[in-house]
Amino acid sequence: MPITPRRWTAMDAAQRVALTVAAQLFAGGGPRPASLHGPGLIAIGSSLSLGRERALNSAAELDLAARAIPALDALAHLDGEDRRRLAARTRRRFGAPEDPGAPGALDGWLASGTAAVIAGEFRLAAVPVAVEAACASSLAALDLAVGALRSGTARYAIAGGVELACNVRDLILCSSLGLLSHSKITPFDEAADGFSPGDGCALFLLKRHSDALADGDRILGVIRGVGGSNDAHSLIAPDRGGQARAMRQAFGDAGFGPDTVDYLEAHGTGTRVGDRVELSAVTDVYGGGERRRPLQVGSAKSFFGHTFAAAGAAGLLRVLLALQARTFPPNANLGTISPELDLDAIPAFIDRRPAPWPAGGPRPRRAALSSFGTGGINYHVLIEEHPDGVS
Repeated sequence: MPITPRRWTAMDAAQRVALTVAAQLFAGGGPRPASLHGPGLIAIGSSLSLGRERALNSAAELDLAARAIPALDALAHLDGEDRRRLAARTRRRFGAPEDPGAPGALDGWLASGTAAVIAGEFRLAAVPVAVEAACASSLAALDLAVGALRSGTARYAIAGGVELACNVRDLILCSSLGLLSHSKITPFDEAADGFSPGDGCALFLLKRHSDALADGDRILGVIRGVGGSNDAHSLIAPDRGGQARAMRQAFGDAGFGPDTVDYLEAHGTGTRVGDRVELSAVTDVYGGGERRRPLQVGSAKSFFGHTFAAAGAAGLLRVLLALQARTFPPNANLGTISPELDLDAIPAFIDRRPAPWPAGGPRPRRAALSSFGTGGINYHVLIEEHPDGVS
């Protein structure tokens, strides 16, 4: 079904962004959509309550809001005319541009619609699904894709995440929980006081290694291990043991040890407790080995904030770009590293500047990626460079 101007307008902004990124994915020198044969999967990490849905729902409830205005004690000082003006202003401010019940608005209500419009627009024979695992959604989608490829139920998969978190509702919610920085996000810094939200989207085309070689695809990296866990202790408090279990599971999947990993793209939200607990879990798993050089640690969030459901996809994109450039990526907004982070116990290093990523000797360069979500959802992924980046 072609995307008409009316349907494009009714779609959620996150869906339009994801379609644009999907077009860039196929235009970037990789396989063309027509070359993707066999069953596929499109798994997109996303908030299930899309911005468009919230706007349309608000419009649908305007009559209820208008009736509630006279009963609010906080507005008791207003006379009848002022209350009518307030009701009219509310309608103008929150009214939808079209009937929220119109069939064309369906895209904006469905998180799975993001994957569905990608499948439809690019004529892909792929099952489209939305994956919601809070801020770990992107890596949960990646895990789903890897499982489908390994089991043979899919020959290719598109996985990643999208979220436009810079909206009033999410800002109020995060502020009420004390998660937002008063100035700017500063992961690993002694002045870290929370995160700044950021909008984002990243998508990846995945195949089994043998299929990518047979198809002559350019290979940017190889996923060697995926680990997931749930500590289930608190809604927002991180858990050291739960995070460590996800890391150990990933290494059990990969078949190599933590001391052979060169770089860790951390979750690194910039919350003081979150950064401390994460590095403590890293110490439990990565510390004590026979490491040739310190583990480099970084967080993409230091540059553009926390992109929520898209956070893991942003981290994976940074890892792949770093492998291509053979360069450890820098960290922004870093003044003084927090003394609460016992980096010497790993040992690890957090750099303000990019640095050459030396070869790993007989082994390829290796990186790890963490993403943790509200409710105790933990994911850890291990990525390895392909020998020459091509088949």
